[in-house]
Amino acid sequence: MCLVGWRQWLQRVKPRDTAPLISISDPALAEWLGVGNPNFSGVSVGEQSALGLSAFYRGVALISGTIAGLPLRTLRDVEGTRTRVNSFLDNPGGPFGPTSFEWTETVLLHLLLHGDAFLAHIFNGAGSIAALSPIHPLAVTVEWDDTVPGGKRYTATLIDGTRKTFDATTMTQIMAPSMDGLRGMSVISIARNGLGTAIAGDRAAAKMFSTGALHSGMVTAEDDITEDDAKVIKASLNSKTAGWENAGEIAVINRKLKFTPWSMSMEDAQFMQSRAFQVEEIARWLGVPPHLLMQTEKQTSWGTGVEVQNRGLAQYTLTGWTSRIEQRLSRLLPAPRFVEFDYAGFLKPSPEVEIPLLLQQVQAGVMTVNEMRRIRNMDPIEGGDELRGQSAPAPQLEAVPA
Repeated sequence: MCLVGWRQWLQRVKPRDTAPLISISDPALAEWLGVGNPNFSGVSVGEQSALGLSAFYRGVALISGTIAGLPLRTLRDVEGTRTRVNSFLDNPGGPFGPTSFEWTETVLLHLLLHGDAFLAHIFNGAGSIAALSPIHPLAVTVEWDDTVPGGKRYTATLIDGTRKTFDATTMTQIMAPSMDGLRGMSVISIARNGLGTAIAGDRAAAKMFSTGALHSGMVTAEDDITEDDAKVIKASLNSKTAGWENAGEIAVINRKLKFTPWSMSMEDAQFMQSRAFQVEEIARWLGVPPHLLMQTEKQTSWGTGVEVQNRGLAQYTLTGWTSRIEQRLSRLLPAPRFVEFDYAGFLKPSPEVEIPLLLQQVQAGVMTVNEMRRIRNMDPIEGGDELRGQSAPAPQLEAVPA
């Protein structure tokens, strides 16, 4: 093989550098370099460390997963009449990209954790938008630029390490609450003190267990012994007292020893009270009811109260995120088309409540029998497309001549 052939072969089989890229906008990197705003606990708070908290991960997964499960409908509004139409947003990830659920969940994770979701436009052969590709917010820098459409210039670092510039015609930015309109506020940056305290509490609990909180007792010899004797005594005690096979046995040690039991309550070792407060603190940051984060000690409004709280989650928390996505994505569609998340399935009542309401609407002539059966996922019946409960108009009688 010639030299040129070897060189081409080596370039083809050379493993690509797969080291993760680190963004200079990562708050954990800024704290490590000493240029960021450190939190009170002194623990660096980043994407991975924050998601390592079970309550925070559960809250973020709850919001993103719930919204991702809502159907994203494209509608057309003409003089108040809404009609369902098709668009590329029915599958925004494209035919070979993520599914609609995965795409929406990724967008929500970027919004919840970093305050921004950047969607690069993918065009088809006709020049129309065919899909939207999410780019990690830490890989994108934003700056004002009046010379480009939209007034913002986006510079993204792609997976292969190259840098590419976008504007409003090639990228859509969905922002969380913003102070300047340039970037959205990141909950990790704002809540770094609370999250840092929670991370520090987990580390302190783990450190306590690893350094002695699980010891069952302490053995001291009344006479002076060497280090080698101590190792022999410890091994002899473990072999004769530890394990299920020694249950009920009588341990005999040819030494004069004194055993002091050493116990620590689980409440003291795991900081249960402080950890419970951390769950409530994270619930406040994310706007999620504590009982949905498995914090049920103080939950007294079970039954109807919990159902009302679940509806409150949709009204006060979820709609804030879905409205941001709806309004931004609707700008990518020609008027009068727009997109909307369908909350009908999420807010669906229990069968005991839903069925009587549907029957009342059928009897009042508001909907047909087949419309009711369609809501209940039942097959239509013959003659079920006529409205019932409405009196037929009286027949007109012809005048009898005199």
